[in-house]
Amino acid sequence: MMLKEGIGGFCMALADSVPGVSGGTVAFIMGFYDRFIGSIHDFVFGNMDKKKEALKFLVKLGIGWLAGMILAVLILSSLFESHIYVVSSLFIGFIAGSIPLIIREEKDSFKEMGKGILFCLLGIVIVVGITWLNGKMGNASMNLGQFSIGMGIKLFLIGMVAISAMFLPGISGSTLLLIFGAYLPVISAVRGVLGMDLSYVPGLAFFGVGVLTGVVTVVKAIQICLEKFRPQAVYMILGMMLGSFYAILQGPTTLASPQKAMNLETFHFLAFLAGVALVVGMQVFSQKLGKNRNNS
Repeated sequence: MMLKEGIGGFCMALADSVPGVSGGTVAFIMGFYDRFIGSIHDFVFGNMDKKKEALKFLVKLGIGWLAGMILAVLILSSLFESHIYVVSSLFIGFIAGSIPLIIREEKDSFKEMGKGILFCLLGIVIVVGITWLNGKMGNASMNLGQFSIGMGIKLFLIGMVAISAMFLPGISGSTLLLIFGAYLPVISAVRGVLGMDLSYVPGLAFFGVGVLTGVVTVVKAIQICLEKFRPQAVYMILGMMLGSFYAILQGPTTLASPQKAMNLETFHFLAFLAGVALVVGMQVFSQKLGKNRNNS
C-alpha cells in the first residue's frame, strides 16, 4: 500500500532530522523494521528478483522520507535553535514512550536477560562516553560553505557513523551528528543548497558518500546480528536509547551559541507528554492501517 509506506517514510524522516529519535525506532514502532532492513540488504546483496522487490518498497518509503526531510529542514533547523529546551523535552518524551513499546514487541528477546544485560550496559556506555568525550574536546563550529579536504574526510566518517545509527532503533543519526557538532552545520548546508547556494555542495557530497558507504558496510552486520544474536542486539538497542537521554540533555551545549545543559528548571513537561502521545499515536495509527489492509 503506497499510502502506508509513504507515511512510514515521512515519519522516519521527521525522526531522523532531529536529535534523539532514530528512523529505525519509528520503523520498529510502526511494524516494518524487519522489512526495512531486509529490503536494504536485498537491494545491496540480493539477486535481481530480490533487488526489484526491495526497490519497489524502498522507493515508496523514500518518497515519503524525502517529503518529511524537506519539511524538517525548512522548519526544524530554526525551531531547534530558538526553542531548544522545548524540542529536547519533546525528544525525551518520544524516547520514553518508545521504550515500553519496544520491550512489548520484543518480549521474547528481553526474557533472555543473561545474554543481553551486558550489551545493554555497553550501549549506554557507548552513547554516554561519546557525548562526554565530545564535551571535553569542545565543538569547533563547522561551516560546510568553506570546504577543505580535512573537513571532507571528517564529514565522510561522520556520515558513515550517522547512517549506521539510523538503521538501529536506538540512538538516532541526528543525535550522533549533534554529538560530533555537525547537526546544525549539515542542516544549514542542506537548507542553503535548497536556496541555490552551491558553496555547500562539496561538503554535502563527502557527507553523502560517507552515508552510502555506511549503508553498504553496516546493513549486512545488522542483518546478521538481528538473525543470529537478536537478544544481544535488542538489549544493546535498549542501552543506546537509555544513553541517548544523556545526549539530549547535553544537546543545548552543542549549539552555535552554547546554552546550559537541560535541567529540571528548563524541562518542559507538556512537551514531554506530547512526545509520549506522539509515539503512542503512531503505534495506534500503524495498527489501524494494518487492520484496514488485512480487511481489504
